[in-house]
Amino acid sequence: MSGAGANARGHASLMDSIYRGQRHIYDATRKYYLFGRDRMIAGLDLPAGGTVLEIGCGTGRNLDLIGKRWPGARLFGLDISSEMLKSAKAKLGEEAVLAQGDATGFDAGDLFGRTQFDRVVLSFATSMIPEWTAALTQAAALLAPGGSLQVVDFGDMSGMPAPLRMMLKGWLTQFHVSPRLDLPDRAARLATRHKLKLRTRRGLGGYYTLITLSKRGTSQ
Repeated sequence: MSGAGANARGHASLMDSIYRGQRHIYDATRKYYLFGRDRMIAGLDLPAGGTVLEIGCGTGRNLDLIGKRWPGARLFGLDISSEMLKSAKAKLGEEAVLAQGDATGFDAGDLFGRTQFDRVVLSFATSMIPEWTAALTQAAALLAPGGSLQVVDFGDMSGMPAPLRMMLKGWLTQFHVSPRLDLPDRAARLATRHKLKLRTRRGLGGYYTLITLSKRGTSQ
């Protein structure tokens, strides 16, 4: 097995160990601190019948809301954890095509029967993916003309009181969560390299960062 394959398998085992029990209470508990997700969903501006791929789809919570907010959307989800996918499949049924895979190296054509999507979403996933910059690059490569990559994750929290900021970061570490403080810079590099339009927004004093990378349409 290659080093990359071994790392992916190890990460999958870690995620399964964390979420084997947590998946049953995940949605009920995360609503209190995974802010910015609904703002991202509301701003997808999905075309009629558009395709959405969520990388790190977890329990399927976001895809379920996307389907309700944007009726007719064709939904796809990828997660490295087989445990989380059990919850996603129970929630979404036939409403989405779901597959297990590593966010840094998967074949969308084999897994989903398509290689381009109108929207690609990563919601509080980069902070849990060891090779998260590779995941961003892979996600951007899957954009259809006129499509966009939407990323929401923990920010630098610079607008929060220092004691609260330190306490929160220490607590997140227990769940193997590492806020990517250079996410905006890495997104800017990706935008320059692939000629994407970048928009960066902050929420709740920097508690979360919302990034949109948009690809030009065929007529532009």
